Amino acid sequence: MNTAELLVQCLENEGVRYVFGLPGEENLHVLEALKNSSIQFITTRHEQGAAFMADVYGRLTGKAGVCLSTLGPGATNLMTGVADANLDGAPLVAITGQVGTDQMHIEAHQYLDLVAMFAPVTKWNTQIVRPSNTPEIVRKAFKRSQSEKPGAVHIDLPENIAAMPATGNPLKTDKLERTYAAFHSITEAATAISNAHNPIILVGNGAIRADASEAVTEFATQLNIPVANTFMGKGVIPYKHPLALWSVGLQQRDYINCGFDNTDLVIAIGYDLIEYSPKKWNPDGKIPIVHIGETPAEIDSSYIPLVEVVGDISDSLYEILKRADRDDKPDPYALELRADIRADYEQYANDDGFPIKPQKLIYDLRQVMGPEDVVISDVGAHKMWIARHYHCDRPNTCLISNGFAAMGIAIPGAVAAKLIYPHRKIVAATGDGGFMMNCQELETALRVGTPFVTLIFNDGGYGLIEWKQRNQFGSSSFVHFGNPDFVKLAESMGLKGYRVEATIDFIPILKTALAQDVPAVIDCPVDYQENYRFTQRAGELNCIV
Repeated sequence: MNTAELLVQCLENEGVRYVFGLPGEENLHVLEALKNSSIQFITTRHEQGAAFMADVYGRLTGKAGVCLSTLGPGATNLMTGVADANLDGAPLVAITGQVGTDQMHIEAHQYLDLVAMFAPVTKWNTQIVRPSNTPEIVRKAFKRSQSEKPGAVHIDLPENIAAMPATGNPLKTDKLERTYAAFHSITEAATAISNAHNPIILVGNGAIRADASEAVTEFATQLNIPVANTFMGKGVIPYKHPLALWSVGLQQRDYINCGFDNTDLVIAIGYDLIEYSPKKWNPDGKIPIVHIGETPAEIDSSYIPLVEVVGDISDSLYEILKRADRDDKPDPYALELRADIRADYEQYANDDGFPIKPQKLIYDLRQVMGPEDVVISDVGAHKMWIARHYHCDRPNTCLISNGFAAMGIAIPGAVAAKLIYPHRKIVAATGDGGFMMNCQELETALRVGTPFVTLIFNDGGYGLIEWKQRNQFGSSSFVHFGNPDFVKLAESMGLKGYRVEATIDFIPILKTALAQDVPAVIDCPVDYQENYRFTQRAGELNCIV
């Protein structure tokens, strides 16, 4: 047995089902070891796509997704997806090939110090230099990756070490033990919540990772406290729940900002500052905060909790619920916002303008997708509209890259999602800019048998940047480009291609595309004049207590 074979045994021991990556000279021994493994190697068309697949796999399952590259340009291509996983709290293990240790002291072909390079974008990384250390390194990598807050780790394997004889066995895996909050912090939190007149819950992705959706919903319902979610906290409370205020996080003001303007207590549950900066909703640091999470609060001048309840989120919520009393409190002001938020959403139900308004496109998408189906949003102007208008019944049914906000994630992410959920409908929602960054992975999707729909919001430019340019400077520059015929492009790859030419046709086309046994692409012209109309309305928004 060589080191590469021992490494693969350790990956099997960790329950790894897929490794996403590209073959290269310096990872040949790992690829050879994978040939006889229970692990399926998914050959991608670009290392960035491989890392995004591992990223989304980790976010959906809670188990580290694994990606593999060779050294040099392969490793640098991998970094964007690795960084995305790290900032978005998705467990990921990246493995890179490397020149032999006997060449590292000279200017070797394609050599980079990958341990140094990956250090800023990972929780931990190392290089295997002794074959016998492989089991310890792999076990530590997975434990660190999957521990709260999850993130990316990196293992660098020189080609001469990979070929060396190795002895040893995979180490026993362990379960992460639950920790429980101190009773004094639970009591202090219950007191603060009982005394508040207009509290609001801000829930983030940490509540999804902790599987705390049921506890959050019961907590809010019993105490009659409205709930706003971050982009990454969608679905923690069902969007049809009467206390759900939907998503907060747009850089412009929105209805939900009025709730934060008039609250006297924010209960932050599983909230990470990177999801939506507290300087946006608590600029003066004057709003009292109860922090409920599995890790202590980050240091920020706008986020200084009155109480920190650190431990298992569900247990903390149930314990606070036993001690809190809000029976004599009036309904929170924020509840009055729900009618306005709902009315704004519903006004596009019968809009037949064309090109399609993004609000209408997302409204119709929601009508077709079931409660367990998954939408993966790329990054661009459409992301802001999906964040605002695509609402969820369940956690992890709308995935948005928000910490790193990396363009190109949707298509490779949809491949991973379909591997995990082969019987669910999966839609990759992307702009035409993001589509062209990783559309090559549609060939991967076809080859590995993961039929999903790619919905292109087509505006012929980098719409989000144009939106910001026009807001800031009154004009735009360098943001427009030409596109190929997306339908013909899809067909040339053996996929199904569709073009929306009238608003009324979108739902029938989407249903047809979702029924195909191969990946499908829908080219849909979108009216991004709505971006500027929204900015104007947001500027006119007044909060009345």
